[in-house]
Amino acid sequence: MPHILLVGDHKIVARAIKETLEEEGWRVTLCHDGAVAVTRLASDADYNLLMFDNHLPNVNGLELLRYARELPHHRKTPIIMFSVSECGSDARRAGANEFLRKPNDTGKIVETVARLLGS
Repeated sequence: MPHILLVGDHKIVARAIKETLEEEGWRVTLCHDGAVAVTRLASDADYNLLMFDNHLPNVNGLELLRYARELPHHRKTPIIMFSVSECGSDARRAGANEFLRKPNDTGKIVETVARLLGS
């Protein structure tokens, strides 16, 4: 079963995304803080996909993205960045596979995750 690390600070939105992904049969680990996400990324947990909001406390999504791409075990892990801000170009330059705009693209999350996981 694919394992997804979801990092989003807006707890209601993040929980809704988590539930949606779990309904598809994916296992989701959720955290709300960028610093906690750094610890999880550095661990030996096997994540098949990473999803980062850009606006996070302590470490933002772009910083997380750059950090993940520096880790040998996450260099090729698919990463989705989602945000209300205009950071799509920056996210792609930093290594994101996809950028989804909140709230307009939230309906594309399942389809995007499935495509990136090869499901």
